[in-house]
Amino acid sequence: MLDATRFWYKRGVAGFRLDAVDTLFEDPDLKDNPVLPGKDKFGMPNTEEVHNKKLPEVHDVLRDLRKVADEHGAVLIGETWTKNVSELKDYYGEHNNELQMPMDLMMTEFKQLSAPVFRDHIGAVQSAGGWPVFVISNHDITRPYTRYADGLHNDDIAKMMAALYLTQRGTPIMYYGEEIGMENNDPKSKDDVKDPIGRRGWPLEKGRDGERTPMQWSGGKHAGFTNGKPWLPVPASAKTRNVEAEVQDPNSILSFYRQLSALRHTEPALLDGEYVPLDPDNLNVLSYVRRYKDEAILVVLNMSASEQKVRLDLGALGFAAPKLSALATSLHKPLQGTAGALPMEPYTALIARIAK
Repeated sequence: MLDATRFWYKRGVAGFRLDAVDTLFEDPDLKDNPVLPGKDKFGMPNTEEVHNKKLPEVHDVLRDLRKVADEHGAVLIGETWTKNVSELKDYYGEHNNELQMPMDLMMTEFKQLSAPVFRDHIGAVQSAGGWPVFVISNHDITRPYTRYADGLHNDDIAKMMAALYLTQRGTPIMYYGEEIGMENNDPKSKDDVKDPIGRRGWPLEKGRDGERTPMQWSGGKHAGFTNGKPWLPVPASAKTRNVEAEVQDPNSILSFYRQLSALRHTEPALLDGEYVPLDPDNLNVLSYVRRYKDEAILVVLNMSASEQKVRLDLGALGFAAPKLSALATSLHKPLQGTAGALPMEPYTALIARIAK
């Protein structure tokens, strides 16, 4: 395995994404996992997965892989499913000698928008000692557009979530379609299911087909993905929710993602700045500052369905009378107010430069 990575490094590969790293080893005696109460979605007994996941040998291999990667200036990104940040921290290695970029996949399992939950989690990840890697969806998880939609503010929620993880200190990993607000297109019957997991677990488990449908490039045949028959069906929403349409709309989800992406490449505070949490007791709004040298950028995210009046004291950061200038915003009205009295509409985001 190590020689296989060397082979590709010598041919210019910059690194590897390591899939499901916690399952590299199983107990050599193939012991059964202890049985827990209840049954899983397939009707099988629940088990405590102590003999087939997260065995100590996993970290031995990761250290070996890292040594080879370091020899070639390469990077290792890990699909690391963890219960908590302490487990995530283990994948960096005790001496930062395992994965440079273990994925924080815990946010993919957050089913509701909650400023305190996201604040506590992000704070823990930022304090873990390594370079954070944030993920809000992937090929195994219900898309965030579907997961968080309330039927009224769907596009605003999608933009707010984009601002959440594209303004963090760390690396965001995007799943295709997030940037246009693709939603799940779940199968309607077992006969429609392609995913073996869905075929086995129907109807309690519908499988992962819904989040794996073709990328929606246009409103044309099969969303412009293929002239043939796609493996999975394209939803009717692709007629209007597609790249071709959203490129033309300055207020689209795609346009907002493009704004945020451009900021990440041009603003030193978003590239290299520290993460400074604000307003820790606010139940509805998540606020923080990204600061680098003399530059500071404020991020305010209303994670509630009601308008909020945000009051932030930036004096401790050296801004006794701060002036805000919007860099990117999903607000429906022009930026009004000051850091001491900032109106935020439901599920909106504000990214603003702070000046004295």
